[in-house]
Amino acid sequence: MIRFKKYLFIFFAFCAGILHCSCSHDRLSYLYTGLHEHKNEQKDLVALFEKEDEPQIRFALIDKIAAHLQAEHKIKSLAVFLQSVIDAEPDNPYNGYFLLRLAAAYRDVQEDAIAAYYFEYIVQNYSDMIVNGQSIHLLCLKNLIELSGTGTKSVVYYSRLLTDFYNEFDPAQAYFMLAQAYEKQGEWQLAIQAYTQFLNLHRFDVIIPGIPDSYGYARKIVDYSTSTKSWTFNTLDDLVKTIKAAIRARDYATLERCRSKVNFFAMSWKQELSDTQQQPDTNLRDFMYGSAISIASELDPSSTPYEAYLRTSGWNQYIRTWYLYFKKINFPADPTIHGRWEWAGIYYGEKI
Repeated sequence: MIRFKKYLFIFFAFCAGILHCSCSHDRLSYLYTGLHEHKNEQKDLVALFEKEDEPQIRFALIDKIAAHLQAEHKIKSLAVFLQSVIDAEPDNPYNGYFLLRLAAAYRDVQEDAIAAYYFEYIVQNYSDMIVNGQSIHLLCLKNLIELSGTGTKSVVYYSRLLTDFYNEFDPAQAYFMLAQAYEKQGEWQLAIQAYTQFLNLHRFDVIIPGIPDSYGYARKIVDYSTSTKSWTFNTLDDLVKTIKAAIRARDYATLERCRSKVNFFAMSWKQELSDTQQQPDTNLRDFMYGSAISIASELDPSSTPYEAYLRTSGWNQYIRTWYLYFKKINFPADPTIHGRWEWAGIYYGEKI
């Protein structure tokens, strides 16, 4: 960060030096030199700016001059201008807003590292204020979240959103993304706490890119953390042997004990997991009457080291073929079950 600040200081000094040398006849001519669409209006604004002392009018003039520079992509001139205003008037209550405008300009030209520096600097060093009906801290945090993704700093940004702007930002999305950030960092207990807060809001409509069922995702993690995990098996081979023996013996009680107690599903191959009835209210005993249930001698060839399918047929249901789905548990929060196997669901019908 120190090196970055030094870079910015050198950059501003360099730009200021060039502009001072090239524009010695008029120290502010750089604010309209090279402009096209707004040149004449900018000249008038600069002339007024040099004479005006009233703070509100001066703010409006600075804002308009900056807007013209940004509109015509004069980012270096914009940076020098706003920095000169801040240096000349360090107690100006609008300085935080001026830096916000500068940060936004850098985002427009994809200078995201510089933009992020300014957004964070504003939040840490300037009091919040409302400009044009918007909180500058809220705008900074939104931008920082977009720039950081679920990186380490996003924990700070989402936490600040939930603390300071709970009613001005979707709290459900904020809690979920905070939990995601904790999860990425391996802070599982904090992640589970955030997922629990998310679930307590009972929001089923939160859309997260790459996670079609955000509520189900959070519910699974929280349920894993609070369940006994007694249905898990150390190896896939142990699990399959137990299931096969229970089916042959029509031991529905063992089958009930073996199926996952977290998001067990029963669905057709064409359904989406988020559309299914998870933990279906079905007693396996009802489907074991009648003809003998046949079991494939080997797992389906499409099985992988992380998931497996076992074909069975003869169930007492209108769809008599079931593929039992086994999954390796991915839950680093609990090393005692992470990497173990569970019977996670049933697919109805022949494999597509």
